[in-house]
Amino acid sequence: MHAPAPPNDEAAEVSSLIGDIYDAALDPELWEDVLKRTCHYVEGCASSLLSQDSAHKSGQFYFSWGDDPYYTKLYFETYLKINPLLTPVVTSACVGDVTAILDLLPHDEYFASRFYNEWAKPQGYFDSIHGVLDKSDTTYAAVAVVRHDRQGRVDDEARRRMLLLLPHFRRAVTIGKVIDLYKVEAASLADTLDGLAAAMLLVDAAGRILHANAAGKAMLGEGLVARGAGGKLIATDAHADRALHDIFANAEGGDAAVGAKGIAVPLFACDGERYVAHVLPLTSGARRRAGVAYSAVAAVFVRKAALELPHPLETIASTFQLTPAEMRVLMTIVQLGGIPEVAPVLGISEATVKTHLQRIFGKTDTSRQADLVKLVAGYMSPLA
Repeated sequence: MHAPAPPNDEAAEVSSLIGDIYDAALDPELWEDVLKRTCHYVEGCASSLLSQDSAHKSGQFYFSWGDDPYYTKLYFETYLKINPLLTPVVTSACVGDVTAILDLLPHDEYFASRFYNEWAKPQGYFDSIHGVLDKSDTTYAAVAVVRHDRQGRVDDEARRRMLLLLPHFRRAVTIGKVIDLYKVEAASLADTLDGLAAAMLLVDAAGRILHANAAGKAMLGEGLVARGAGGKLIATDAHADRALHDIFANAEGGDAAVGAKGIAVPLFACDGERYVAHVLPLTSGARRRAGVAYSAVAAVFVRKAALELPHPLETIASTFQLTPAEMRVLMTIVQLGGIPEVAPVLGISEATVKTHLQRIFGKTDTSRQADLVKLVAGYMSPLA
């Protein structure tokens, strides 16, 4: 889904914020200020870059702004385990989606839950908007902005604004993982990244190669993934080559112009191996110094693609045709045990839990809660 362009009066604000998002890919110390500005732009009271693991009921805030350290500690120690949003997010939301709490759960059910009444309500938290950055076999990562009671429910304007920023967050976070350095001085970007394991090339708007690190030169020399032809970067996969050159041309117009294009461009090598390319614009922000020094508009990072597997909860829901409500009951039963414990956590009656449980037994061909625990554990196993 593509977000509409911002009105003229906010275009400068958005452009500046996107520039800072990309600068934070090179210097993580900038993330807190980026989250503060994101929070104000989307309209919220707190924001974070976070990941959560549905298999182990664990997670962390990589960076945050506006949250209360006391309640954040409580969340990871106690309330993450009974967060009714975790299952719906991993089963319903895809990478690149923007969702709100009240999209994922019935209102009355959420407001009756222990999670809301003991953790969210005391802080005045009413709703939150999440942009899904990444999902793996058991975890997901997101940028989140929390809405206070006074700000009300996530509305269409908040969604529009988050959709404008999300592709840039995705690209910046992904490149930050590829670089895997605490801080990179933008002015000496090429020199700093010469020893990077991933192939890195600096290119101009026409795709001409202006600099390549050792891994990049080796990649071009092999010619399996990409080659240099007439000084230009040419991907062996024609579709990927067109996508990359489209991004390079857009990068000349600034960070915002790159938009959602090619956040992760899949590359198919001649030998059948799969690679992925990530493009970091160099025409704005602190990165502009590196771009000017090399007359480059973008840095391209290429590495072998990791195996992508569906999330186990998605697989369970699909295999047994379980509804979102049945998945919430199933995962809470597995985590907490009995019907009396599950009902107050989910904010529903024991009779409703029993009804859902009987349907789950029927769909999974089981008859005991212990069988459900074994079933879920089997899907969560890396050997499943």
